[in-house]
Amino acid sequence: MSVRLYVGNLPQTFDSKELDALFSSVGEGVRFKTVQDRETGASRGFGFANVDDEALADAVIEQLNGREIEGRALRIERSERKDVRPGTDRRPGGAAPAVARKATNKVVHSDTIEADAPDPRWAGELAKLKSLLANQKAAV
Repeated sequence: MSVRLYVGNLPQTFDSKELDALFSSVGEGVRFKTVQDRETGASRGFGFANVDDEALADAVIEQLNGREIEGRALRIERSERKDVRPGTDRRPGGAAPAVARKATNKVVHSDTIEADAPDPRWAGELAKLKSLLANQKAAV
């Protein structure tokens, strides 16, 4: 089974061949891919390495974590998938946790449409306006 490693704190101008040579000095079977900016194509300063076995992954972490490249200390650690991070309340796919919202008078979709019923997309807002108007006292 392949082990995925996070490789961070890379310089913006690092040479991927230099990094490949560094990984191959530890052992064969390490494949590295840098994460690049979609618009500019420049390195975002981190990437992921796939390592063929557990022992080699441990050796890569032990030997290369903290090693300096162009004045920056590499940060290498085991990468965990977003949907299995312990201690976080994240959903698969990286969606942020749900925020508790105030209860509003929402109209649930129904197949029967009333002629004078408000548009369900605006029902909550209309209910707020009605309550605001009811609470106002008319100055006569």
